[in-house]
Amino acid sequence: MPQEKPDLRNLREPVRFKRALTLLLMTLILPGSAQIVAGSRRAGRWVWRVVFGLIAIIVFLIVLGLIWRSGTINFLARPGTLRLVQIILIVLAIGWAALFIDAYRISQPLTLERNHRLITSILDGVLIFVVVGALVYASVIVNTQRDFVASVFGSGKSSKAEKGRYNVLMMGGDSGADRIGTRPDSMTVASIDADTGRTVLIGLPRNLAKVPFPAGTAMAKQFPEGFMWNKCAAECLLNAVYTYAANHKALFPGDPNPGETATTQAIEAVTGLKINYFVLIDLAGFRDLLNAVGGITLDIGKRVPIGGGSSPIKGYIEAGKNQHLDGYHALWFARSRAESSDYERMARQKCVMSAMLNQLSPSTVLTKFQGIASASKQVVKTDIPAGELGTFTDLALDAKKLPVSSFSAVPPLIHTGDPDFALIRTKVAEAIAKSESLDKGGSGGDGKTSTTPRSTTSTTKKPSTGSTKKPTASPTTPATGVDDVASICKA
Repeated sequence: MPQEKPDLRNLREPVRFKRALTLLLMTLILPGSAQIVAGSRRAGRWVWRVVFGLIAIIVFLIVLGLIWRSGTINFLARPGTLRLVQIILIVLAIGWAALFIDAYRISQPLTLERNHRLITSILDGVLIFVVVGALVYASVIVNTQRDFVASVFGSGKSSKAEKGRYNVLMMGGDSGADRIGTRPDSMTVASIDADTGRTVLIGLPRNLAKVPFPAGTAMAKQFPEGFMWNKCAAECLLNAVYTYAANHKALFPGDPNPGETATTQAIEAVTGLKINYFVLIDLAGFRDLLNAVGGITLDIGKRVPIGGGSSPIKGYIEAGKNQHLDGYHALWFARSRAESSDYERMARQKCVMSAMLNQLSPSTVLTKFQGIASASKQVVKTDIPAGELGTFTDLALDAKKLPVSSFSAVPPLIHTGDPDFALIRTKVAEAIAKSESLDKGGSGGDGKTSTTPRSTTSTTKKPSTGSTKKPTASPTTPATGVDDVASICKA
């Protein structure tokens, strides 16, 4: 039952004013407390039950996140969970606004002087605007996240870690008016330790010839001697596998992604690794994604042309330390071919990948999430299921603490026109084994935990000193094998 309406006429007006302000602030700090003190105690108690119930849920999720971070993220990233959170936020906004209005009512504003009544009214309106606005904005972010997950990530089967590692093929697709079909301009396998997140980037040149396919696949039957035919020239290189498969869908009945499937199979045969998932990024849209995160900062060893090839050079990205690049310049830094080779370009692309991994902080993601999600929906295609989002977010957070290793199958070690695929597989295995040796107790894993102890050297040494070899001084110089990608990204 509501409490009897108190008679405030015996109180001095300044006291009545302070009481009104106090009731509003009580509603801000602890919703329902104003009703407990001066309104309906029953309503106040129900509000408290809701508030403490939500606090209990939040505390539970925080504790669960500390114990099982990837599982918690997986749960929170589900579209169904996000829809429920969105509804809760909207209901909270409406309910909290109603409590502010009721707190204003029980403060009996008509007993206040005109100026004090005006101040109380303005404060109540401001509090409603701020609190409701924050909750509504939070619901918009949650809805964006739900839409992002539903649009980018699928509902396919999860792929288990192979020998304690997830291998993700990252392709940079360049489809445009001047291109025939889509061809991956860059292909890099991120081989990720499923326990520690320590990553090895394996670069495959787009002009790798005669690539094989796993036995029993449609492409292996079509090209038993490797991907080649008489006078095929540039049409039988690694980056042409995607277009060939997309134009011969009959070889892949029922497969919605024949280009990605065939390219994945070729790279599995080349590297000897099982590819768990692919990520295809449209390079033209990649500019928007980089702009959304505020760009990246790199050390640039020599100036890189903007343009070239079939178009004139419009300018240069100048050399220097700590050069901040927006999306436009970072994209040209990664893709420019003029005055350099494909292998130099591969090195620059690794610098961009490493910079994004190390410089993209959780606070940046949170504050710029709307732009990131909007850009990502346009540029990213992947077969990573939504149920694995937490697993890879967890691994990415761990990977930020560790140097990234690298191997590129480029000359002079590998002759791309007539590759020694056995040598490539050997070098890939060596790079992974060397990376794994940096973590004590590393014995594989399923990606669900990240508690493997790390060696002291892996967490304390500076990235630039992680190699026993002398690193190149420029990110535009080819490097077949380095212990630390940071060492090829120094001016």
